[in-house]
Amino acid sequence: MSVRSAWEVRENEGATRWFEFRLAFADGARVDALAVVGGGCVCVEEVRAQPALSLDDLAVLADWIEESVAEACEAEPGPRGCGGQGRRARPAWPRGAEGRRLVAREYRAAQRDGADPVLAVMGATGHSRRTSLRLIGQARDAGLLSPRRARR
Repeated sequence: MSVRSAWEVRENEGATRWFEFRLAFADGARVDALAVVGGGCVCVEEVRAQPALSLDDLAVLADWIEESVAEACEAEPGPRGCGGQGRRARPAWPRGAEGRRLVAREYRAAQRDGADPVLAVMGATGHSRRTSLRLIGQARDAGLLSPRRARR
């Protein structure tokens, strides 16, 4: 995936920034997207794909774009980060081992309280269901959560 900053509009103390994305695959498939960051939110403005994407693929693309925009905003110096609101609209969540420990803690606390542990992780991290399931899987792989039971 290639990401490039397209343009930026500054107003008062904030800024709105647009990013262009291109995903090119070996089989000739291609996805081009335009995303805007402003007011602490990431919004996908336009997507062009050849061949067309399914709704599930669009959801995955949105996660990739949000993470790529966050990385691009962090990489570029600015007085208060991307869009003047910090990294992204969701709460800050540590990466790596510390993030996996916190995911495991949220998951186990929800289990103890009789709540849906995946929803608890989604609420704590601000990530989508798919990304939260990936984080839970990483916590399992790290041995912080018990393995899933096989369904019968």
